[in-house]
Amino acid sequence: MTPAEINIAATEHLARLVAFDTTSRDSNLALIEYVEALLGGLGVVSRRVANAEGTKANLYATLGPSAPGGIVLSGHTDVVPVDGQPWSSDPFTLTRRGDRLHGRGTCDMKGFLALALATAPDFARGSNARPVHFAFSYDEEVGCLGAPSMIRELVTELPPPAAVVVGEPTNMEVVSGHKGIATWRVTVTGHEAHSSLTHLGVSANMVAVGLMNQLAAIAETLEHDADPASLYCPGHATLTIGQIHGGTAVNILARECSFVFDLRAPPGQEPDAIIAPFITECARQDAILRARFEGAGVEVVRRSATPSFAPEPGGAAELLTRRLAGDNGPARVVSYAAEAGQFQQAGFSVVICGPGSIEQAHQPDEYLEIAQLERGAAFMARLYEAVRR
Repeated sequence: MTPAEINIAATEHLARLVAFDTTSRDSNLALIEYVEALLGGLGVVSRRVANAEGTKANLYATLGPSAPGGIVLSGHTDVVPVDGQPWSSDPFTLTRRGDRLHGRGTCDMKGFLALALATAPDFARGSNARPVHFAFSYDEEVGCLGAPSMIRELVTELPPPAAVVVGEPTNMEVVSGHKGIATWRVTVTGHEAHSSLTHLGVSANMVAVGLMNQLAAIAETLEHDADPASLYCPGHATLTIGQIHGGTAVNILARECSFVFDLRAPPGQEPDAIIAPFITECARQDAILRARFEGAGVEVVRRSATPSFAPEPGGAAELLTRRLAGDNGPARVVSYAAEAGQFQQAGFSVVICGPGSIEQAHQPDEYLEIAQLERGAAFMARLYEAVRR
C-alpha cells in the first residue's frame, strides 16, 4: 500500500477505534474483538492476555514469518475519562474540523493503532523476511498495569525482536527516554471526638497534613537539586499530591484521611530511596496513633510502579526508527511515563515514536492533525519496505 492508501485506511480504522469507549474504568474487550476479527480475516492468529477478572485484555499477534529480528508495534487501547470536559462534539465520534480529527484517543493513542491496523494487510504477507508484531495493552492510563503480563509472554513466545516502537504521541519524532512513575495511597485513621475536646481523640486530617508537609519538603529539595544539564523538563524528579479525602464535618475530629501522591523520577533515581524519610515518618506516626487508640494508625500502600526508560544511544530501535521517521534531530526525552520502560526492563531495544502531540492528550476536543496521520502513514510504508528485505 502507498502512504496515501494507508492514510485513508487508517482514518477509517480510527473512526471505529474512537467509537469504542475504552475509558480505563471500563472494559476494552469490544475493541479487542474488533482487532481480532480484522487480523483473523488476514489469516493472522492473535492471542489475548486477560486481567484476573477477564474484563479486559492485552492482545498480541505476529504478522509475517515466525522469525527473529522483527519489529514490535506497541500501543495502549485505553483512554482517559471525558467526565466534566467541555467537548464541542461527541468525544466518541471521530469528527473532522479543518485539518484536525477530533475524538477521545485520537492522539493518545488510537491514531498509532489505526496506522498499524491499516498496514496489517501488507505486514501479513507471507513473502516478508521479518515479522511485525502487534502488542496492544490495557490500563496504561492508570499506571501501566496491563502491559507487564503481555510483555512476559512476548519474551517467552516470540522469536527475539530487533526493536520495539511504542507509539505514544511524539509528533513522529524519536524519543529515547522517559521518567518513571510510582504512586502511593496513604490512609490515616484517627479517633473521632467533638472538635472542642481534642484531648479525647485525634484528627486524621491533622496528622495527614503533617505527612503531606513532609512530602512538600521533599518536592522542594528535588527541585533545588535539579541537574542543570538534564534533558528533562522539568529537569528533576517531581512529587505531587493528586487527591485528598478526609473528615465528615467541621466540628468532628476526622476519623479518616487519605491522600494519593505520585513521584516521577528520571533514570538513575530510585523512588524508594527518595521517599525513604517519608516512609520512616509514617511508621513513627503509626506507632504513636496505635499506642493512643485501638484501630488508629497510618497505612502506606503502593498503587503502581512504572520504571523509567533510559536512552540507548546507537541502539537497534533508535537507529531503525530514526531512519523510518526521517529523523536526524537531537536526542529527546519526555517527562511522562509510558510502557517503554517496561519493555526495556524486559530486555528489549525500545523507542517511543507516534503521531500527534502530548499537548493534545487528555484535553477536551482532543485531536490528531491530519498531517501527523500522513507522516505516520509514510513511516508505516517505510517499515513495510524494511521488513520485506
